[in-house]
Amino acid sequence: MSSLLKVDNEIKTKVDAFRERITAEAEDLVANFFPKKLLELDHFLKDPSINITELKEIHSEINLTVPDPILLSNLHDGLEAQNAKKRKLEDGSGEDMVTGTKVFVMPGGMMKSNGNLVELIEKVKPEIRTLIEKCNTVKMWVQLLIPRIEDGNNFGVSIQEETVAELRTVEGEAASYLDQISRYYITRAKLVSKIAKYPHVEDYRRTVTEIDEKEYISLKIIVSELRNQYVTLHDMILKNIEKIKRPRSSNTDALY
Repeated sequence: MSSLLKVDNEIKTKVDAFRERITAEAEDLVANFFPKKLLELDHFLKDPSINITELKEIHSEINLTVPDPILLSNLHDGLEAQNAKKRKLEDGSGEDMVTGTKVFVMPGGMMKSNGNLVELIEKVKPEIRTLIEKCNTVKMWVQLLIPRIEDGNNFGVSIQEETVAELRTVEGEAASYLDQISRYYITRAKLVSKIAKYPHVEDYRRTVTEIDEKEYISLKIIVSELRNQYVTLHDMILKNIEKIKRPRSSNTDALY
């Protein structure tokens, strides 16, 4: 190899030290961290905060009062306004005639998020990030164990590649959980803005509570999925640890 590619000895030493560090860290993750984390998440799933049966308990009050209706001082003026709107609609110039209430400031100051869900999200997000980071470390370890490409005797290599693919899938799914949380906040913010603009429409208020309930259920499912992914990865790697660490040596020794 040295005759084909010249590698600085100092750099090679540092790279070898990095490989050894990744190996030690990944093996400890699989042997100790994964089983501990799955038990921890399983215990979290029994916590009362994530097992509320009456979802009304996680609702948050929307402090936006319904303004008094505007009374027309002149019925004739009201009819004229309606006819003008009708003409605009027929001409196609009145694309959105229902303009709603102009909102310059919230009556009660800043509109707060759902405190119950924010507290739960802040507990779940670190768990998602941890899974992504640990999967990345284990994935790097398995990739470094893949031997050079040769003809035949690649059954162990295929197991390594399947393990890497599973770790990559888990990483992607965990990242999608973070996207789901961001989408919840954006969707809820848009709905609250609609309530501020159209305070008389009850459906917007009901939709906010539905969104909150859906997110609460989704968070419990996320925690359950995180636990299951730790279980699956721990089980898969332990069952195939020999092929993962020595993808070709065992088959070669069997020939003699």
